[in-house]
Amino acid sequence: MPNAKVLSEKQAIVAELTDKIQKATAGVIVDYKGITVEEDTALRRECRENAVDYAVVKNTLLRFAFNNTGLNDLDDLLNGTTSLALCNDDPVAPARIMNDYAKKLNDKFEIKGGFMDGKPVSLDTIKSLAAIPALPVLQAQVLGTMLAPITGLAVVLKQIAEKQGAPAEAAEEAPAAE
Repeated sequence: MPNAKVLSEKQAIVAELTDKIQKATAGVIVDYKGITVEEDTALRRECRENAVDYAVVKNTLLRFAFNNTGLNDLDDLLNGTTSLALCNDDPVAPARIMNDYAKKLNDKFEIKGGFMDGKPVSLDTIKSLAAIPALPVLQAQVLGTMLAPITGLAVVLKQIAEKQGAPAEAAEEAPAAE
């Protein structure tokens, strides 16, 4: 039986994990077996840049946290090496980043499963989410779509003005040449 100090530390970790999972809009569970320090550093950098909380977690502690949040269905995924990627703002970010690294690193990095809005989601759902572009890209696409008619109108008006203005300018230039 662990001593009281170790037990209280583990309970604090489980409480913190439970809180993070409850606040997260989405999370992805990953098997990171075999990645190098350089690959891990690049992954963590990208996670920080996209406001994704990424950490290696002990399976037993994560199992307790999942049980506290009602995600008991994910217990079967907690074997081997496990890391967890969570995001509070963008539900697509953890899926996109983890899927990109799973493609880059082939057998070294494998998505086990995940959850969204407090419910487990399938591996296919995670891969579908990963295909959605990042939030700033989506915002730019929507803005571009909204501005396209206005831009088209401005181009047409400019062409009309140039067409109507060209004969007037030629007429003004002709008397000056005489």
